[in-house]
Amino acid sequence: MNTVLSRANTIFAFTLSVLAALTFCCFLTTAFDGSVAPFYVETSKHLVKNAYNQNGEKVDRGHITFDLTSDLDPLFNWNTKQLFLYLMVEYETLQNKLNQVVLWDKIIVRGGKANLDLKNVNLKYPFYDDGSGLKGHENITMTLNWNVIPGAGLLPRITGDGKHVFAFPNEYSTKRI
Repeated sequence: MNTVLSRANTIFAFTLSVLAALTFCCFLTTAFDGSVAPFYVETSKHLVKNAYNQNGEKVDRGHITFDLTSDLDPLFNWNTKQLFLYLMVEYETLQNKLNQVVLWDKIIVRGGKANLDLKNVNLKYPFYDDGSGLKGHENITMTLNWNVIPGAGLLPRITGDGKHVFAFPNEYSTKRI
């Protein structure tokens, strides 16, 4: 009953229990910190073009450029490994009550440059609608969201403090994107 393996198992189980309790205490020290930061985004060069999806159906493809400014340094604390930022648009069409499209993303590691001052940036991902809902749409809302990747704890999805609403033109563009 008191073999070496039995004693080693007891010590190992006790050590794991203590480490789990310490990890939980570490999580509690930053669990209630505010993870919201203001941002400013402005869009330009609003274009809508005809495109075809993989099934050969006509769809709308939107193109914009944007300026983004934000100070994300307050989001970093000792428990933050990195931030995963993504710029998302939401809009409503006749086909879908809610459309959400991620247009751009970036990972900022601890110690990296967390003050964003981006000018005239093109989209990282294409902005397709599943029909013809972009042409003439006047209420497209853009937000900056992020996930705080902690050393220990929850992985929250947070929306930045602010938004930008823009519209697409009523005619298709023939310009090259």
